[in-house]
Amino acid sequence: MHDVGRVKYTSVTDEEAMEAFFYLSRYEGIIPAIESSHALAYAMRFARENSRGSILVNLSGRGDKDIDYVFEHYGYGERFFQKK
Repeated sequence: MHDVGRVKYTSVTDEEAMEAFFYLSRYEGIIPAIESSHALAYAMRFARENSRGSILVNLSGRGDKDIDYVFEHYGYGERFFQKK
């Protein structure tokens, strides 16, 4: 797929993924799986860089199984909501 130009591989940092995790949880009431948070983080970055059109993100899994890990390593997300 890459060789024929139908796919582009990219990445996000774990910090970006956790920011996306907390934003979706806080503003939409949806707790995404950590894996889906990575896709969501890229969609958020893409949206900032491209103001036209719509973006569709498929969320799979469920984030409630990840809550203990997230709270242990990232707290309750306070740093993601501080004014910059």
